[in-house]
Amino acid sequence: MTTENLSFSPLAGVRVLDFSHVIAGPLATFYLSQLGADVLKMENANGGDVMRRTETGRKGFLALNAGKDCRDIDLGSEAGRADALALAATCDVVVDNLRPGVLERFGLGFEAVRAVNPRVVYCSISGFGRGSADWSGRPAYDHVIQAATGMTFLAGNENDPPIKTGFPVVDAATGMQAALSILAGLRERDRCGCAIQLDISMTGAAMQLMYGFACEALTDGTSPSRVGNRGYSGSPTADFFPTTDGWIALGANTPRQLLRLLEVLELSELAADPTYFAEPLDAESPTTFVRSRDPAALKTIIAQRLQMLRADELEERLATRGVPAAKVRKLGEFAEAALGHGRISTVTLRDGDTEVMSPGLGFGARRHPG
Repeated sequence: MTTENLSFSPLAGVRVLDFSHVIAGPLATFYLSQLGADVLKMENANGGDVMRRTETGRKGFLALNAGKDCRDIDLGSEAGRADALALAATCDVVVDNLRPGVLERFGLGFEAVRAVNPRVVYCSISGFGRGSADWSGRPAYDHVIQAATGMTFLAGNENDPPIKTGFPVVDAATGMQAALSILAGLRERDRCGCAIQLDISMTGAAMQLMYGFACEALTDGTSPSRVGNRGYSGSPTADFFPTTDGWIALGANTPRQLLRLLEVLELSELAADPTYFAEPLDAESPTTFVRSRDPAALKTIIAQRLQMLRADELEERLATRGVPAAKVRKLGEFAEAALGHGRISTVTLRDGDTEVMSPGLGFGARRHPG
């Protein structure tokens, strides 16, 4: 499998032995590969990574594993285990997301690898982490972790059933967390000259995603209220609104932003109406989130005006006035628009005749010599 447009390679020369499968681990090692590392992906000789057999087939597998050297290995055989340990001795990084104890049973756990590779960075990914005595060995999938950590009671409104995020967000976050930890582990390994053992959990990644709420819960045991589609700021316009051609998301959170929204909607008189504001909105006031005396009534008036307008036109007009706003799109619609206007950088991934366009690392980097 090959990758095009790969010129930023800070991990060139780093070798990674990858025992992971499905999403979280392969995404972590995909990032390492995109950063220039040589990744050897070890797949079960009796079927390979399950992602090869999902609905997305080769494209789904390619999106997570492009740039890797995929090899079959039978850890159930003595020869397979010996080959794997010999490879581990030559690699800077070992990654797995098997249940805790699996690689240990095959003689490939951290201590066994450290004995042949005293400078290894060994990253273990699991659902609940190895330090959790009660939950350590439990199997997990993305939606199970969303449920376990309270994430499914953040979406929706009070009295709704639990709602999971519509994509494997915890898997993705776990892959990112693992990649970040491996980069830190490599730096620390080079600094101290010793082996580094990393313990990455899906629950830990979920808590990072919910960081602000997680801090409150850990500090005083509180759980946040469910607020539907309302924005985190709590401002009256931080929400989704229907229009003549779909929906628009608004975030006129500061006095300046709300003033400009009201101007566009031809509702400027509301800015000085004591029914809604204790003091007239002032564009020059210190930046703070807007609070209204009657946020529900204010929101109703704004919503009624928005129902007469087009989301695509509003998006452009508000953007030029510095008001955060976006027409609510499907992912395919955003991808088409982003590609057409150069709003997103892409990487072409290939495996034979199969081709996938990828957002790659998600950031740009340029060298500036001298």
